[in-house]
Amino acid sequence: MGDETVKNDALQIIGMFQVLPRLVVFDLDYTLWPFYCDCRSKREMPSLFPQAKGILYALKEKGIDMAIASRSSTSDIAKTFIDKLSLKPMFVAQEIFASWTHKTDHFQRIHTRTGIPFNSMLFFDDEDRNIQSVSKMGVTSILVGDGVNLGALRQGLTEFSQNASKSEKNKQRWQKYSQNPSSSEKKDED
Repeated sequence: MGDETVKNDALQIIGMFQVLPRLVVFDLDYTLWPFYCDCRSKREMPSLFPQAKGILYALKEKGIDMAIASRSSTSDIAKTFIDKLSLKPMFVAQEIFASWTHKTDHFQRIHTRTGIPFNSMLFFDDEDRNIQSVSKMGVTSILVGDGVNLGALRQGLTEFSQNASKSEKNKQRWQKYSQNPSSSEKKDED
């Protein structure tokens, strides 16, 4: 499946959703590419997972911002690979540094740089501990097994849409309650 075919399939998937994230954040190792860049050399030519580039192009075409959050001790190699793959202009933020925080520092920096709220972000990573910690920040987070692919994109957009819907319902309930806080009437429940 070529990049253009994947891009078109990704555009179809994206088109199925009314509510979209403002920012999609990707891990690098075993999420966008099938290796640890810590174990590689700058001289090598890296490759992405088969569907990753088409998905990146589709998100870009739809005007959805993208960022990188990678806990790499070899950020110089990671950045060289991003350049070699001609991906640098696709990302509004690249937070690539070693950390013990399971990416919460990365997301704080991305939020500061972009101003985008955590609940408007979608995140893909291959490590459950990162998914758990970043989810607690309010980011819709998807665990990938074989890198970013069309199935992961569909799952991510579905969960993002569900989370946005729950958030909107809670906001409406809060507004209703705050307008009439003394009311002891039972509020409508789902």
